[in-house]
Amino acid sequence: MHILVTGGSGYIGSHTCLELLQAGYQVSVVDNLCNSSQESLARVSRLTGKKISFFRVDLLDPSGLDEVFQKQTFDAVIHFAGLKAVGESVGKPLVYYQNNVTGTINLCEVMQRHGVRDIVFSSSATVYGIPESLPLTESAPTLINLITNPYGRSKLILEFVLRDWQAANPDFNVALLRYFNPVGAHGSGEIGEDPNGIPNNLLPYVSQVAVGQLPRLKIFGGDYETKDGTGVRDYIHVVDLAIGHVQALDRLRQNPGVVTYNLGTGNGYSVLEVVSAFEKASGQTIAYEIVGRRAGDIAACYADPSLAKSELGWVAERGLDEMCADGWRWQSMNPHGFPMAGK
Repeated sequence: MHILVTGGSGYIGSHTCLELLQAGYQVSVVDNLCNSSQESLARVSRLTGKKISFFRVDLLDPSGLDEVFQKQTFDAVIHFAGLKAVGESVGKPLVYYQNNVTGTINLCEVMQRHGVRDIVFSSSATVYGIPESLPLTESAPTLINLITNPYGRSKLILEFVLRDWQAANPDFNVALLRYFNPVGAHGSGEIGEDPNGIPNNLLPYVSQVAVGQLPRLKIFGGDYETKDGTGVRDYIHVVDLAIGHVQALDRLRQNPGVVTYNLGTGNGYSVLEVVSAFEKASGQTIAYEIVGRRAGDIAACYADPSLAKSELGWVAERGLDEMCADGWRWQSMNPHGFPMAGK
């Protein structure tokens, strides 16, 4: 089977490409490289000994995307391409709605024209907004007024778009994967998270402090109603997450229509607990300061992943210590991330 991965040179996308290739799939990638490096795919090819076809195309360019589908025949799409920084989305809502929503609609229209009927969509736990109770199951409310940021609202809007699209085209199949907080890196240390500028996510921020690229970690909020006052999240190893996408493809071959799964561990860790675990893994002291809360953040969020276990046979196998050890291996081997020449 030939899989098109949009945003495939990014953090989660590159790890998923690797798992797809190892599972015997043929892989092509569409990416505009706005926040990623093509070097990640070169390394995936070296690790697997297999080729990836790459197309530098923006999903906001439907004619360019159509050319890709004319050149290649795809059996399914895994759709990662999109902007993902919660804080940035608060300041740039129109950019997020245009890129995430319009880009996905363009992709669906091209898929429909070319008869590609299966899509795995990168959704997010942010669609749950401020949780009424924890852990979160897939049946928890997803009300747009409960979501605290435009990034999360764009994901929920797209869940409705994809559901409505499938309802009008019953031969199509959609997997909505609501995942929690991906961290870590491939065990080889060859690929990992490489954000532009100061990271928006906790683990790359911590690891860049540990490797000396940043002076200290800013912890946004120390007065939440949590065990130590800092935010609590369900951190999931990126390799476990990537494997979940491969298993979701298997589920779509059963023609289920629309399916929705949480991909998380079911465990919540505070920011300070993650800092402590990373200090243990790296042998470094992480300097930090607690500052005001960040717009759009919530106190706590973690999953009930039991539906993915029962229907996909998927379970997150890697714990926090391994997440931190693999994240440190990537960062210490690549203190400046991917070479700029590859971006």
